[in-house]
Amino acid sequence: MNTQLSDRFFGRGREFLGVKYPFICGAMTWVSDPQLVATVCNAGGFACLAGGNTPPEILQKQVEDTRLLTDKPFGVNLITIAPAYQEQLQLVQRMKLPFLFFAGSFPREKEIKLVQESGAKVLCFSSTLSIARRMLGYGADALVLEGMEAGGHVGPITLTVLLQQLLFEISEVPVFVAGGIATGKMCAHLFLMGAAGVQLGTRFAVAEESPAHPDFKQKLLHSNARDAVSTPQFDSRLPVVAVRALRNKGVDDFGRLQMKLVRQLDEGSIERNDAQEEVEEFWMDGLRRAVIEGDISYGSLMAGQSVGLVDKIMPVRDILEELVRDTEAELQRVRDVLNG
Repeated sequence: MNTQLSDRFFGRGREFLGVKYPFICGAMTWVSDPQLVATVCNAGGFACLAGGNTPPEILQKQVEDTRLLTDKPFGVNLITIAPAYQEQLQLVQRMKLPFLFFAGSFPREKEIKLVQESGAKVLCFSSTLSIARRMLGYGADALVLEGMEAGGHVGPITLTVLLQQLLFEISEVPVFVAGGIATGKMCAHLFLMGAAGVQLGTRFAVAEESPAHPDFKQKLLHSNARDAVSTPQFDSRLPVVAVRALRNKGVDDFGRLQMKLVRQLDEGSIERNDAQEEVEEFWMDGLRRAVIEGDISYGSLMAGQSVGLVDKIMPVRDILEELVRDTEAELQRVRDVLNG
C-alpha cells in the first residue's frame, strides 16, 4: 500500500507505539477482548485491553492470552474510578506491560511513577487543558485528547476545541486524538494538525472480529449521530463522569438511579463513595447486557457520535487498510491543492 506521504506524519506515533500504523483501537469494556486486540495489533495497528471493572485474575488471564496471540505491543486501559482499579493497578505493575492508559478520571502522580518503574509507557486521557497540564506535570509519556463526541466515559469539551487548546500548544510529548472519528479523510487532517496518532472505538466495536452480540452491532449500524447522547449529572455530591451511549430505556433507568441516590444522600442513608460505586456498577452491568446478551432495550449501548458514520461490518484488517489508504489519498489531494 502506498504510504509515501503518510509516512511523514506517522513517524512519531509509529515510533512511540512500536507499530506500523498509529491507529489505535480504543479500549471498550466487554468488546476489547484478547482476540480483537491481537487482531488489530497483528494487522499493524495498536489496541488496548479494557480494564473496566474486570476482576484482577480475569484481567491477568486476558493479558496472558493476548501475549499468546500476538508478539506485537499492546496496552491495558484502566478506569481510575472503577471499584477494581487499585487491585488492577497492582496487577499491571507485576505483569510489566509495555503500555498503560489511564482513563475515567486522572491518576495520582505516584501511580504514574509506579507504573513507569515497571517498564510501561503511560498515556493519560485529557479532556481539558488543566488536566493535560497536570498529567504532563505528573510525568505522563503521552496524552490522548478525547472529545465529548466519543463513546463511553467522556469529558465536557468537543474535540475541535481541544485540538486548538492542546494539540496546537503541546509538543513535548506525543499527542493522540479521539472522539467522533471514523474516516481516513478526517485522520489525514488530524495528522496535518500535529496528531501523533488517532484512536477510534465505534468502528472497531462493529468489526467482524468484535465479540459484541449481533443485535448490538446492528443497533449501532442503524443509528444516527444524534442517537448517541451524553448522560447528565444531577447533583454535585454525586460526581458522575458523563457516559455517551445510544438512548434507550437503560439511559432512562440511569436517570432514575441518580435521583434515587441523591435522595439517599439527602437522607444520609448512603455514603458518597458508595453512591458513586453504584453508578459505575450500573454501567458495567448494563454494558455486559448489551454487548454480550444483545439487550438493546435496557443494556448500555455505549457508542460515539461517529456511529452515524458507521454503516457496515468489516474485518479489522480491511478497516485499517481503508483508514491508511484514505489518509494517504487525502494527504495527496491536499498536496495537489497547495501545489496549484
